[in-house]
Amino acid sequence: MNLLVSIIFSTILGCILLLVSPVYGGLIAFGIVAGCLFRGLFLLNEINKKLTKSSRKTDYVYASLKSKREENEDDSKGNYVNFEG
Repeated sequence: MNLLVSIIFSTILGCILLLVSPVYGGLIAFGIVAGCLFRGLFLLNEINKKLTKSSRKTDYVYASLKSKREENEDDSKGNYVNFEG
């Protein structure tokens, strides 16, 4: 439904831009395209922030598991009894 409304709105906007003078129509069209590009960059930046935040969480989990594993290995190495005397 949103796609159909967008197509109809774009068609109407295109007709209106053809009716106004080429300079004003070009400026309006440039503003629309530039605004869409900047909005896309903003959304990509937000997605990047969320992805890096979630990957940092997994890094913390991985680091804590690794340190826990190393502690367990150190503990198991120290439990042997030395009978050499």
